[in-house]
Amino acid sequence: MNKKKAQNRFVFACLAPAVILVVIFMVIPTIDVFKTAFFKKSNFVSDATFAGLFNFKVLFNDMRFIEAMQNTILYVVLITIITLVLAVLFATLLTREEFVGKNFFRVIFYIPNILSIVVIAGIFSAIYQPTNGILNSFLGMIGLESLQRQWMGNPAIINYSIIGALVWQAIGYYMVMYMSSMTSIPENLYEAASLEGASKVKQFFMITLPLIWDNIRTTLTFFVISTINLSFMFVQLTSEGNLGSEVALNYMYNNAFAGKYGFGMAIGVCIFVFSFALSAIINKVTERDVLQY
Repeated sequence: MNKKKAQNRFVFACLAPAVILVVIFMVIPTIDVFKTAFFKKSNFVSDATFAGLFNFKVLFNDMRFIEAMQNTILYVVLITIITLVLAVLFATLLTREEFVGKNFFRVIFYIPNILSIVVIAGIFSAIYQPTNGILNSFLGMIGLESLQRQWMGNPAIINYSIIGALVWQAIGYYMVMYMSSMTSIPENLYEAASLEGASKVKQFFMITLPLIWDNIRTTLTFFVISTINLSFMFVQLTSEGNLGSEVALNYMYNNAFAGKYGFGMAIGVCIFVFSFALSAIINKVTERDVLQY
């Protein structure tokens, strides 16, 4: 009995610091955001006037917010799909295939993930620079001047330029996660499939993909949260939300620190609900029986 109590005290002592930090830095601020969204408040320390649903009524009739949410959804959908496909593809090639420089490519693909978003913004500002940028210079060098663009100055393509940068940043992290799952799959499953005449493509869809599906489901939730956060930082560092590139978090930031604190928190509530709902939908849609080996 004393040993059991000692174990419980040890577990409590280990968990208590983490729980306290989560409550202080996540739970309490989240509750405060929801509370402040129902008040008219000019800044963090000003007196608040209860406004009920006024901030939300204004918000849902605000075309700028609607456009920002459309951009956010565009980023989440395209970055998730492109990153997922490429990360699984590269993980499969680097796990199942043998070729020269395999370890080199593992390192190269992962490097973008260890770079600060500030560094990545600087790199792609240099790549997309219209006059002396790497991309336009390369296109001119190979005779494709017709494809040269104002990559960060054209409202029609700026969002896709940002998506390209964020996909480049994210691939390595998810690739490593999928490689970890793939390397744990017993080799005898592939040997048996080969003896039965299954091609490598069929082996991927019948063995690899089903056995790493649980990992993919988990990372899809990460995609939603990280894309919303990273798109805000990248946009803020490059275009500052101009030329139709504003996302929901940019709009919240600009309002919260421009004398509309309550209105900004209402935007934060909408983003929170959107993220939670989308994660729940993805989790439900991708649900399937876990395969074991």
